[in-house]
Amino acid sequence: MLSEAPTALAMSGGTAVMTAAGTEAWEGVRGRVAAWFGRGNTQRESAELERLGRTAAELAAAEGEQLERLRIRQEASWQARFEAFLEDLPEDERERAGAALRELLAASAAKAQVSAGDGGTAVGGNVHISAQEGSVAAV
Repeated sequence: MLSEAPTALAMSGGTAVMTAAGTEAWEGVRGRVAAWFGRGNTQRESAELERLGRTAAELAAAEGEQLERLRIRQEASWQARFEAFLEDLPEDERERAGAALRELLAASAAKAQVSAGDGGTAVGGNVHISAQEGSVAAV
């Protein structure tokens, strides 16, 4: 069983994967996450790239409430993957992997930030705007 810090890192890892999925940051995050899991093993890295690709494809195919349920499930699944991976490492490797994961998360967070100028609107996720019965909708 992991201590509190690696468990929190695993949770943040799952969140980072889901935050990046479907955004411009996805390819960079996907590559860094796969490399982190691969730890120099190209076969393991390729397997993670495929797994991440399946995650993105499932999310892209879903919509509405199904999408939200899927995002929650996938985030928990990725958190569990990070946690299991860290748990299986020897203590000294776990510390190095934790430091590398913190760097990965910091880089992902820096790229994921959104901002808007005066009077602008910034959104860090999906937005659905619709109008019905002759009304107008805009952001």
